[in-house]
Amino acid sequence: MAATEIQFTLNGQATSLEVDPDRTLLDVLRNTLGLKASRLGCGLGQCGACTVILGDHAVTSCDTPMWSVAGKSVTTLEGLGTRDAPHPLQAAFIEEQALQCGYCTSGMLMRAAALLQRDPQPAESDIKAALEGNLCRCGVQNRVVRAVQKACA
Repeated sequence: MAATEIQFTLNGQATSLEVDPDRTLLDVLRNTLGLKASRLGCGLGQCGACTVILGDHAVTSCDTPMWSVAGKSVTTLEGLGTRDAPHPLQAAFIEEQALQCGYCTSGMLMRAAALLQRDPQPAESDIKAALEGNLCRCGVQNRVVRAVQKACA
């Protein structure tokens, strides 16, 4: 398909790109814009490694076509916080040691951030439900839940 101009907000910055509107958001983030925090896992929207916030909802970017982000706001892990001023979730994940290999961590952080945007004081069951779409083989899920709870405090 022919390239089309797509305008959206990326991590708070107005962005305009000439891209194939059927390319995935993940492909554009990683290979055009150089934002590497969102990772390709399954490529089917089932593992959560590529999760970003689109508007105020967590979405898997590996199956989100670029045409669907036009006029919307996209937040990646790179836009969540900085090394000098980490987002409360990032600080809590570090304090709770809520990561091991780290491959799924950015997706979990983004899904948790979307939850906290909608509900700043979620119940433990809501946190678990929000994170269901993220697969982790390291077994740190309890630490992740504790980190999200800590970030709410």
